[in-house]
Amino acid sequence: MPLCEVGRHHIDGNGIQLFYRTYGKGPIKALMIIGLAGTHDSWGPQINGLAGTLRPNDDESPPLEDPSGAGAAGVEVCAFDNRGMGRSSVPTKKSEYTTSIMAKDALALMDHLGWKKAHVFGHSMGAMIACKLASMVPERISSLALLNVTGGGYECLPKFDRQTLSIALRFLRAKTPEQRAAVDLDTHYSQEYVKAISSTGMQSKYGFDGQINACWTHKMSRKEIESIRMAGFPVSVIHGRHDVIAQLSHAKRLAERLYPSARMVELNGGHLVSHERTEEVNKALLELIKASQSRASSYEWTNLSTKSSGGCYLYTNSSSRITSLDLLETTQPI
Repeated sequence: MPLCEVGRHHIDGNGIQLFYRTYGKGPIKALMIIGLAGTHDSWGPQINGLAGTLRPNDDESPPLEDPSGAGAAGVEVCAFDNRGMGRSSVPTKKSEYTTSIMAKDALALMDHLGWKKAHVFGHSMGAMIACKLASMVPERISSLALLNVTGGGYECLPKFDRQTLSIALRFLRAKTPEQRAAVDLDTHYSQEYVKAISSTGMQSKYGFDGQINACWTHKMSRKEIESIRMAGFPVSVIHGRHDVIAQLSHAKRLAERLYPSARMVELNGGHLVSHERTEEVNKALLELIKASQSRASSYEWTNLSTKSSGGCYLYTNSSSRITSLDLLETTQPI
């Protein structure tokens, strides 16, 4: 079982082990950081789209490739369970869960893998962690994708209306994994999207409380934002318009703060837009990687207005299909 001993790399990781998996082979490295209560395999649609396989590199079982033929050679992906979830360690103190500490976990994993640089993609809480990581070591980041992100703290609170109040009440009343899964349908997907969610057990109380603490205490300072903005790597802020957990307005504000490095990508989905709009999200990630490899200027990359109050333009996909093989044509050493 592939584990990273975090304590070898930073003091806050003493005794912590991270379970991780790598997929695919190639010079392009992508680190994927999942959100609250998620495990590494929540990135399945993106792993397959980027690496071209769902078969872990340490697995000798028969391949599980998507018959649609998504993805191709050239990208190696690493996805892992954050502390407090899955097969990673579960600290019992809430103070051991902050986005800064968890960013150090992610950096320790990069060091463990021997990756000098990587494209870093985060979802929800994972995007908050990705922001912290990028501000800590911008020289280790090739590009940054922030899916369904907010600025933490009060921004983690959903917009209060009849729908979200109803969902909150159902969530508080949920006592079994089956009841929790039923609520997840409404919180993670838009009303137009119907998908069966299997009940695989709930996160431990220590892990859930700790990760909630990480989200609530998260904040990006002006200096940290400037560190990312001035680094020069491209950023994609990807968000579902119907997200009832992370409000779109907060993601737009973050993208504007990162101008001109950031591009805003609005898609017709909910909080798990990576599952609901898989093809569009994967295309956006491949475009981000290609922009990094081609060293496109920030002003060529961004689709934001120069006016900070002007909001963001709607993202539209180009008609051409980008695959991982296309990226190899412009690959630079990383």
